[in-house]
Amino acid sequence: MTSGSYCVVGGGISGLTAAYRLRAADADADITLFEPGDRLGGILRTERVGGQSMDVGAEAFVLRRPEMPALLAELGLSGRQLATTGARPLIYSGQSLHPLPAGTVVGIPSSAASMAGLVDEATVARIDAEPGRPLDWRPGGDPAVADLVGDRFGDQVVARSVDPLLSGVYAGSAATIGLRAAAPGVAAALDRGAACLTDAVRQALPPATGAPVFAAIDGGYQVLIDELVRRSGLRWVRAAVHRLERAGAGWDLRDESGARWHADAVVLAVPPARAAALVAGAAPRTAAAAGRIASASSAVVALAVPGDTPFPRCSGVLVASGERLRAKAVTLSSRKWGRKGGARTDIQLLRLSFGRFGDGLAESASDDELLDWAVGDLATVFGLTVEPVDARVQRWLAAMPQYGPGHADLIAEVRAGLPPGLAVAGSYLDGIGVPACVGAAGRAVEALAAEVAR
Repeated sequence: MTSGSYCVVGGGISGLTAAYRLRAADADADITLFEPGDRLGGILRTERVGGQSMDVGAEAFVLRRPEMPALLAELGLSGRQLATTGARPLIYSGQSLHPLPAGTVVGIPSSAASMAGLVDEATVARIDAEPGRPLDWRPGGDPAVADLVGDRFGDQVVARSVDPLLSGVYAGSAATIGLRAAAPGVAAALDRGAACLTDAVRQALPPATGAPVFAAIDGGYQVLIDELVRRSGLRWVRAAVHRLERAGAGWDLRDESGARWHADAVVLAVPPARAAALVAGAAPRTAAAAGRIASASSAVVALAVPGDTPFPRCSGVLVASGERLRAKAVTLSSRKWGRKGGARTDIQLLRLSFGRFGDGLAESASDDELLDWAVGDLATVFGLTVEPVDARVQRWLAAMPQYGPGHADLIAEVRAGLPPGLAVAGSYLDGIGVPACVGAAGRAVEALAAEVAR
């Protein structure tokens, strides 16, 4: 890319990675980033809880995707990568705790044995008999996960095994998430002619290497945010962009104060509804597709509790749908990541997540209600009276895009409708996790570079 001026709209991990990639491609570029908040990082937020650094937004990243280890290596931060302790999560279902089933893909079983003890005997028998039932699958299809899994295995598998995992990732459910987003390997196996769903899951299971599945950053994601800001050399304008329009070969932007900015190219790293509003005039096809993507809200309650609180030896608990709990998940952070360096031994850190698509809980509940629910749910799940010594409540409103059936087609429309000099990044494009956001930001900068090369 030749030296030029670039504007990045949105200061989350997608926008910061885009700015960093722009700097790597153009050492002399003028890079302006617009973010109206008082901080950068988006849903990556590190707070002090009990005197220790703790992430109260996105917490971990999946290691099977290469983007994060590669980015950390580029930034000289590989030594800050943390692996899990190996503790496994449990599932709370039927008012009791169960081991997380093995041999599943996002909770979809590869065999009846994997569901034994979690679902009733009739459901186990139904899973066992599934290979003998005709499978009506259209190659390229993308049903809601609940429709396919419920038809093949029954509602208990959906509620007790699949929903707990999908509500944690998307703040949605098996009814709101498409199969190709949730389990692309399963969909691909069905396209190739897998005889039944259990066979497709077996084909999609990753090799059992024993290696950690998740990682985090020692010191929290703030370590990554700070380094991306430093390396990108961006100019941060603490304002929202309200207008975007074509101006010759480049773009004019107006912020909330009415100030006008010009750029040769723009990266929009904002949620889909905001992107749709900004490009409605310049890219109506993109706006129409982005405007069809729904988002959910969630809230995190982070707690520091006495170090001798006798939690079980697990990394946390995922909650089945239909249970009489407010929380959808509990992460026992000190159990999951261990105590590193000078971490205090007289407290434990944990976090509870609240809010699913459509329930309005994250928007309507007060901080006091969320804290009360957190303590009450811990008592219900673990049978413990938990006495927090410190707490933080963090809300993420409309921050969790729903990857519904046909989502990939919508994203193809989003990108196909973009005019030259305009690119998009964000968690609604190629996956909701941090590695996918890093990858989408790189793809946005590559698209702009390809235009310059032409």
